[in-house]
Amino acid sequence: MTRKFINQLSEGTTLSQIFLVADKQVRANRSGNLYLQLRLVDRTGSLTGMLWNANEKITSKFESGDYLTIDGTTQFYNGNMQLIITSIENVDANFVREEDFVQLTVEAVEGLNRELFDLLGQIADEEIKSLLAVFSSDDGLMANYQSAPAGIKNHHAYNGGLLSHVVSMMKIASFVGDHYDYVDKDLLMMGVFLHDIGKVRELAYERELAYTDEGQMIGHVQIGVEILNDKVRELEASGKSISSEKVQQLKHLILSHHGELEYGAVKVPMTTEAIALHCIDTIDSKLDSAHDVMTQDVNEGNWTTYQPNVGRKYYKGTSSSETAE
Repeated sequence: MTRKFINQLSEGTTLSQIFLVADKQVRANRSGNLYLQLRLVDRTGSLTGMLWNANEKITSKFESGDYLTIDGTTQFYNGNMQLIITSIENVDANFVREEDFVQLTVEAVEGLNRELFDLLGQIADEEIKSLLAVFSSDDGLMANYQSAPAGIKNHHAYNGGLLSHVVSMMKIASFVGDHYDYVDKDLLMMGVFLHDIGKVRELAYERELAYTDEGQMIGHVQIGVEILNDKVRELEASGKSISSEKVQQLKHLILSHHGELEYGAVKVPMTTEAIALHCIDTIDSKLDSAHDVMTQDVNEGNWTTYQPNVGRKYYKGTSSSETAE
């Protein structure tokens, strides 16, 4: 039976197929009866699955990060698609087509990683290049850098999302650094590389996407500065150095990249490079988030459902069939 991906589902579709469980919540209704609320994903998106009248035998047979064969029927609820589940069965991950559930294949991640270091190769400053070499020689850190998502829900929320986000930003930063001669391109490019590096420890991403305890209590901005401090010390231990002024600039880029204090910035951007980094980060994250909403939206017509987190609908344009005519 041909698989129907999440972005292909319509209301009233009855199906029996495999999903990856990204989040599992066991809840009780007003009568005290248990039900399951699941976030089910494939490579095209996610939807909520609801299993009423659950019991301990059902809730204990799987965890977040497992694959399940799910039987159910889709329906609209509050403008969003959800799946009313009638049965679930465990699936051995060895029999799952991984490409149906990952947005980036191993080959795609390897390609992005090559692209990342090609772009970083534009850095000319010898001190920054020496610092970069300390990062790139840390195999464990770089493996996590390639695997981490950039977020849990808002943008680039998939394994490899951080790398994809950074490469996209770096392409913009390369142009900005060339176009504005008063922006230090080397600092900006290194700032792009470092700005979200704390997410390798803020987020958990081996089985499911979630926040670590460290991520909840400290956050990726401060973790990123800690990682930078560690690597500066490693650089100095090797007999090389980088000026304290450049380190201070790089720290400011990490601490200010959210732009405003109410959005998580520790400091507001106060250098041309920090202003540029914040704007580039905003462009890439907001466009990715909007594009995800548009491509995953199940609403018929030219507009998405209302998105309360941004206070608007998005215009999807005419359907492909109308465009073709």
